[in-house]
Amino acid sequence: TAEVRPTMQPAAAGEVSPAADFIAEVSAAARLDPKAMRCDFIVDAVDPQLTVAGNRGLLSAALGNLLQNAFKFTHAQSRVHLRAGAVADRVLIEVEDRCGGLRPGSLERMFKPFSERMDETAGLGLGLCIARQSVEMDAGGLSVRDLPEVGCVFTMDLPLHSVGRPEGARPV
Repeated sequence: TAEVRPTMQPAAAGEVSPAADFIAEVSAAARLDPKAMRCDFIVDAVDPQLTVAGNRGLLSAALGNLLQNAFKFTHAQSRVHLRAGAVADRVLIEVEDRCGGLRPGSLERMFKPFSERMDETAGLGLGLCIARQSVEMDAGGLSVRDLPEVGCVFTMDLPLHSVGRPEGARPV
């Protein structure tokens, strides 16, 4: 697979953001998407002590892409759920949709360039590839879990900035 952004550089150390602020900012922008009006958009409260480090612009764009896709593919009158929490030394940010689940074989192609969903004509199929590369630049990962006949859960897995788990942080 060819790199889509071969010149991306790792984020400068010290770009630390409270996860609650990051989630609030991205979710507020996502609510402006007209497709967000077709479903309930649920955003769980985030522990105010939870912090992430990385390139906030790239991470915001990656999470924004996950939300745009969720709104695009989620069935009308259902929901998109955004949540974040700490598990061990990781911050997990999840976007759960109600798209009906993945088609056979699509899980393997999903993060490859130009692999837009077969029943969708809009877009180039680069968003998830770029989002994954953006998250990986900050020592993270981006994965998807299929919920057959229900939907998908996309997970951004980032290093927890503070040492240990913040007091009161709840798992995702």
